[in-house]
Amino acid sequence: MSSSNKRQSVLPRMPAGPKAPVNFSSSITIADSALLAGKHTINIGSESVVHPRARLDSALGRITIGRRCVVHERTSLGAAPASAPASDPTILNTQGGVTIGDYATLEVGAVVEAGGTVVGEGCVVGIGCRIGSGAKLGKHCTLTPLSEIQPGEEVPDFTVVYSNGTRRLDRRGITELKHKAQARQIEVLKRLIPSNPTKFQ
Repeated sequence: MSSSNKRQSVLPRMPAGPKAPVNFSSSITIADSALLAGKHTINIGSESVVHPRARLDSALGRITIGRRCVVHERTSLGAAPASAPASDPTILNTQGGVTIGDYATLEVGAVVEAGGTVVGEGCVVGIGCRIGSGAKLGKHCTLTPLSEIQPGEEVPDFTVVYSNGTRRLDRRGITELKHKAQARQIEVLKRLIPSNPTKFQ
């Protein structure tokens, strides 16, 4: 095939769908390559950071991210529940969104399903974790890498969840130290991640 025929056989690029409505604090850091989609509002609070290739999908409900949160690469917020197909219209009409409390960290590849799902203040959701639809994590919980929280489950404050299913309470009382460490990390990330909030507005 000649080069001219190759050029003619390339399909035209399809136009992108409508942008998700957003409500950003002026002090956020959001990478140009983050993926925002959906029809409900995506709210991001002050000084929060969204890494490259993080996906925020508000098709099933509003996404609210509190202040001083860090959403790492390939994290997916608002994912369709794994227990049912996203194409089911009853799910699309009845599911709620995702709420992330202040000072939360969602590490690489974490998935938070839509459905009124809550990640409480100061939680750390480890690499590759999955939080099922409608689950509620209390304040300052820690999910170690590859842990799973079942749909609708409620996890008490200060719980540490391990990938093998065991759990314990974290009684160290270091909440303030963790908040200060998060603020310092965010200051570093602001310098490292080129931010382009206007792309999404």
